[in-house]
Amino acid sequence: MNIDNTQSQMRKGVLEFCILSIIKQGEAYPSDIIEKMKEAKLDILEGTLYPLLTRLKNAELLTYRWVESSSGPPRKYFSMTDKGESFYKVLEATWNELANAVHQLTQQPESNQ
Repeated sequence: MNIDNTQSQMRKGVLEFCILSIIKQGEAYPSDIIEKMKEAKLDILEGTLYPLLTRLKNAELLTYRWVESSSGPPRKYFSMTDKGESFYKVLEATWNELANAVHQLTQQPESNQ
């Protein structure tokens, strides 16, 4: 069994939640999202991020606005819609339940002394 594949699948399962968590904190430019993910040791490539942002936008969870840049083409900044906020709350509750369950299952039992 390939551990790299298992690790990759675990990360993919939380990417959407992590990206929405970053955008929930305030309007975000994709390279800022990539940087915050790297800081958290969850590397993500542009080729993974952009399709995910497009999917979230098409689902009306995100919106964006163009901002002119003095050093190149206009930049697309993403923010969460009201529908996205509601979706995020459900994801957050799901994550908390899952994290608590995994924590409970992976704890070493206390020895009976």
